[in-house]
Amino acid sequence: MNDSCISRRGFLGSAGAAGVAAMAGRHALAADKPKPVRVAFIGVGSRGTGLLRQMLRLEGVEVPAICDIKVDHLDRAVEIVKQARGNTAAGFSKGPYDYRRMLERDDFDAVLIATPAILHAEMAVDSLVAGKHVASEVPAAYTVDECWALVRAKEKTGKRYMLLENYTYAQSRMMVGNMVRAGVFGDCYYAECSYIHDCRNLRFQSDGTLTWRGESKRDMYGNLYPTHALGPVAKWLGLNRGDRMVSLVSQMSKPAAVHHYAVSRFGPESKAAQIDFKAGDHSLTLIKTAKGRLIAVFYDSDSPRPASIFYLVQGTQGVYDSRSGIYIDGKSPGHTWEPATNYAGEYDHELWKTTGKEAAKSGHGGGDYLELLEFVAAVREGREPYIDVYDAASWSSVVELSARSIDAGGGRVEIPDFTGGRWEKWSL
Repeated sequence: MNDSCISRRGFLGSAGAAGVAAMAGRHALAADKPKPVRVAFIGVGSRGTGLLRQMLRLEGVEVPAICDIKVDHLDRAVEIVKQARGNTAAGFSKGPYDYRRMLERDDFDAVLIATPAILHAEMAVDSLVAGKHVASEVPAAYTVDECWALVRAKEKTGKRYMLLENYTYAQSRMMVGNMVRAGVFGDCYYAECSYIHDCRNLRFQSDGTLTWRGESKRDMYGNLYPTHALGPVAKWLGLNRGDRMVSLVSQMSKPAAVHHYAVSRFGPESKAAQIDFKAGDHSLTLIKTAKGRLIAVFYDSDSPRPASIFYLVQGTQGVYDSRSGIYIDGKSPGHTWEPATNYAGEYDHELWKTTGKEAAKSGHGGGDYLELLEFVAAVREGREPYIDVYDAASWSSVVELSARSIDAGGGRVEIPDFTGGRWEKWSL
């Protein structure tokens, strides 16, 4: 396989590819009686409820059980299912481990986990061991040990695991993926990606106490939310499919902005203003791959600035930069940037050509709909999803590994090979 760009034929010809996922999803939606996929939900707060509504848009999906420790959340979700499907989903709300009682049931095939991030890995492992397929919100885990536990549980049980990384499904990012695989940019050797999004208001409750997001900022540091940035770039470069991340170095700024926000909102004498946050406001992680590529990952969810989610991929023949456009050496006129839309006609992804109108009705640039379409299709077709457990583990491991590098003064930290060497044989 070409080191730089996976062939278009290979991408569209693989059962694990998004192109085939689109066809599988399209077939499922068009079939007279698609094979039912029964999905239970763990966590139906604002995010889980949004995903529940999107899941119920898919034909042939049933929701027989729901778990949430907050009864008002649970009751709301049960009513949504009743209005959409007519059945009354069984409810589970007897404490933080009542989901395990739900997992004992045999009337569903899969679970969707949309709880606070610190719970994702444990709940996913429990679900896999219970014989259920898993779709998990991001990140998949916070520690390397949790990442390994996910991989081992999936391999032992043979069940499907998918990370619900919706940023990979935006129309422009899937188009650029097609361009990379077609060799438009040549040998791709450098990429940038970011998650820069002011989330300070999500750190605190109205009384100044911390939310789970605030607790993670207080107790952890490094890149706490790497998958939105890494996901698209990892798929463009075929990571875990012919290449892999082998090491990283990371640094971060001091935690200034979130403290200033706490003082401004709750007062200088408030308990919120006294919190000693460990996580700096901005971090930069540089990742090296086995094939010699370099990826720069920017993370900042506390600085007072508009959202800036940018992506770049540089090759020997050209570059895509979401902030500027596309430049193809010898083709782009006048050595200037071209709008990325100039290439949509030729390289728009099949998934968007066939399901774009439906996807556009959902959030995150259509990703909320398309990721669920892919998960349901993978379960229904008995195949691995586009974003599998190895992607989930490697991308999420950056949380702990970036902190290790910071502890070492920006030193090099090795990234485990969660595929066990199989990345060299696998392709998209």
